[in-house]
Amino acid sequence: MARKSRSGLCSGVVSFLLLSLTLGGCANTARNVTSAADFLYPTREETTVPGTPALTLPLNVGVAFVPGNSGFAPSRMPVFVARAVGRSRGSMITEKQKVELMQSVADRFNKYPFVREIAIIPSDYLKPNGGFDNIDQIRAMYGVDVIVLISYDQTQFSDQGALSLTYLTIVGAYVVPGEKNETETMLDTIVLDIGSRKMLFRASGTSQVKGISTLVNQSQVLRADSEQGFRRAADNMIENLDLNLAAFREKIKERPAEYSVIRPDGYTGERK
Repeated sequence: MARKSRSGLCSGVVSFLLLSLTLGGCANTARNVTSAADFLYPTREETTVPGTPALTLPLNVGVAFVPGNSGFAPSRMPVFVARAVGRSRGSMITEKQKVELMQSVADRFNKYPFVREIAIIPSDYLKPNGGFDNIDQIRAMYGVDVIVLISYDQTQFSDQGALSLTYLTIVGAYVVPGEKNETETMLDTIVLDIGSRKMLFRASGTSQVKGISTLVNQSQVLRADSEQGFRRAADNMIENLDLNLAAFREKIKERPAEYSVIRPDGYTGERK
């Protein structure tokens, strides 16, 4: 009797695996992306010729996230349901994550005595396709000379099929095929002199998160992978930002014709 039961169980497992193979091969991709180029040059027809930056020390710096007008909005719909109805589900960086990252960027700039104040700009103040007119508004509101614009590109892949059968989760008498997940994230920062429209320097950071999940908990796992991807990319970007910020200081000294540095009377280069 036990042998028959075990045989029936094995037959059920094999049938389930064959069914998975038949239905397998499905893939789901979700992407969230913002672009500094699209924000600054929304029509792509107009061109702005940068001038020579006139940097009056100490600088007032603003930090902001580039607004997005593309990508997939977050959804509570499970991935396997979204796939069935032909929709993709993506995760978006939260406002809390944005503020934390902008504060990390501000902390890096705050180390240098040539920076007077750093303003963290709320997301609502930058509009999709706002262009330099929007940047000029930020300059007038916050009195910033230089603005740090942060953009991101995150793509999440999930794949269900024959390959995913390598990852099996046994729950009681059932065999559940796993979903192979991969999250690719890039954060990019450009530092722009508002008056001259010239990019002073840039820094980027990347990350890759891989994992598996079941159909039932995939939405939760993808959200966690998205957050982890942003954290790792942010750490990488901050490191590169620190290096490029220090290199920019040297570039100003070496290329005086490209950068006009104005030191008002009484400015000593030391923070008071």
